[in-house]
Amino acid sequence: MPLPKVPTKGSVTRRGFAVLRVAIAEEPWVFALSVAASMLYGAMTVADGWALGWATDHVIRPALERGDTTFGALAALVSLFLGIAVLRAIGVVGRRIGAGVMQFRLQATYRRRVTRQYLKLPLEWHHRHPTGQLLSNANADVESIWFVIAPLPMAIGVIAMLAFATAAMFAADVWLALVGCLVFPLVFVANVIFQRTLQPLATRAQELRADVSEVAHESFDGALVVKTLGREAAETERFTGPTMALKDANIAVNRARGAFDPVIEGLPRLGVLAVLLVGVGRVRSGAADAGDVVQVAFLFTLIGFPIRALGWVLGELPRSVVGWDRVQRVLTAEGGMEYGDQKLTSIKAARLDVDDLRFGYLPDRDVLRGVDFTIEPGRTVAVVGPTGSGKSTLTTMLTRLVDPEEGAVRIDGVDLRTLARDELAGSVALVAQNAFLFDDTVRGNITLGGDFTDDDIWDALRIAQGDGFIRSLPEGLDTKVGERGTTLSGGQRQRIALARALVRRPRLLILDDATSAVDPQVEARILAGLRSAVQGGRSDTTVLVIAYRKATISLADEVLFLAEGRIAAQGTHLELQERSAEYRDLVDAYEKDAARREEEAELAAELDDLDSEGASA
Repeated sequence: MPLPKVPTKGSVTRRGFAVLRVAIAEEPWVFALSVAASMLYGAMTVADGWALGWATDHVIRPALERGDTTFGALAALVSLFLGIAVLRAIGVVGRRIGAGVMQFRLQATYRRRVTRQYLKLPLEWHHRHPTGQLLSNANADVESIWFVIAPLPMAIGVIAMLAFATAAMFAADVWLALVGCLVFPLVFVANVIFQRTLQPLATRAQELRADVSEVAHESFDGALVVKTLGREAAETERFTGPTMALKDANIAVNRARGAFDPVIEGLPRLGVLAVLLVGVGRVRSGAADAGDVVQVAFLFTLIGFPIRALGWVLGELPRSVVGWDRVQRVLTAEGGMEYGDQKLTSIKAARLDVDDLRFGYLPDRDVLRGVDFTIEPGRTVAVVGPTGSGKSTLTTMLTRLVDPEEGAVRIDGVDLRTLARDELAGSVALVAQNAFLFDDTVRGNITLGGDFTDDDIWDALRIAQGDGFIRSLPEGLDTKVGERGTTLSGGQRQRIALARALVRRPRLLILDDATSAVDPQVEARILAGLRSAVQGGRSDTTVLVIAYRKATISLADEVLFLAEGRIAAQGTHLELQERSAEYRDLVDAYEKDAARREEEAELAAELDDLDSEGASA
């Protein structure tokens, strides 16, 4: 059954009730049970008023007039109040448990929907939205939508209580009930004023939550830059601005609620005073009994609670609507990738065809254009090019993180856009330059929950030249690496990331400068081990590597020279050195830069040794 639609325009109250209808449609049985429990609570609360009136007329007044009472009357009174209390307690427990279950189930449902949408949306969509905003959408915004659920069953249940109480008041004395009910229009007016006041304040507060989350996330991610450049004070000041703005916005919201709550609390009390003033006169004139006045006055004290409960729901509606709008902007975002039903059935090395590829992040600014090449199964191909030539963008095309604007990428002759969801991941693995590790063990970071044996893991680590340092860790494969692998060096993180790809035995392995943080000797051993593994049949794999070092490039069967988004030259390393001056100059510049960095590293090591010797002396 399709869910009710929430209008994009209209009053906050109307749109808020539409959000509530969505919640009820999502969890109808939990809602029904919690409302039934709340109605039981409301009915028993009203029954308290009737019991009090009955006790006044049949137990208390006779006892005061005659000076005694009977055991039977007292037993009936105690049994009556005890039975009502037990049923009311059952209603309270059922109402609260049901509301909590409904609220948290809705939050979990919408967090999963937002997360699935994030995974569905292409990479360029994520580039346009700050991480802090995305975190706020999945967390604070989802929570704000369904905060209103906590008081909802109670509010609906106490509407029944309000109806029961009103009926009981009119049954006891029509004129006293009419006098007290004059406060209802005042309550309605107060709620309208409150809604109009709170909506812009709640909207501003919700937007600022996303700003604070964004700044905090960026600061934590850039902790190394902040600390090494001494920018702690500046970063603290940058964080202070949105934080203080959020504080002021939240204070404004609570100030509005603080002004509203006493009004809702006080209006029923005015009704009680009016009932008592009129009731005294009617008792003296004989038009009403004292028990009727007590009953009506007590019921009016109860009416204050349903009114407050309705106020809690109405008070949460603006925040709920704001959160709904922010989450729906994610859930309705366009650009999700379409999938077909094609499968990749081969288990041998993949054939890669790139046909006339064109792509740009901005309109009329192509990063890749007319890119066209073929890699035969089992070959190792290096892609070389200057900074900004489109090398990393090409890897996002080959792994279908984004789709080309023109042209196609094919594996074994199958267009990637026609593959079934998750089919590509079973054949292609990408190892990026910036290796990301989870706050997990080495084993967890390599397997990512997959079903791999320790032999599979160690085999992959041997090729990645990571088995040696892993064995030296305190707990080997079970060693925790910390958030983003902070306990490891950059080269160690890269080798674990490489092993994570190799353990899956990909048919196409893409290395985006994935060994840049290891020294040239280790890199040579990695590439040699990878090449021998491919030739030995361990993992029938085609390899494409984004390369900078001459040693890496020379190991490739073929080199693609990418310049200004095009394939400027293609051939072996030696062939390109002979016929392309631009290629030769670029590779020589890379080699000189690498040599300079090695010399700097050796000099730093020698200085460390001298410092150590001086300290010993």
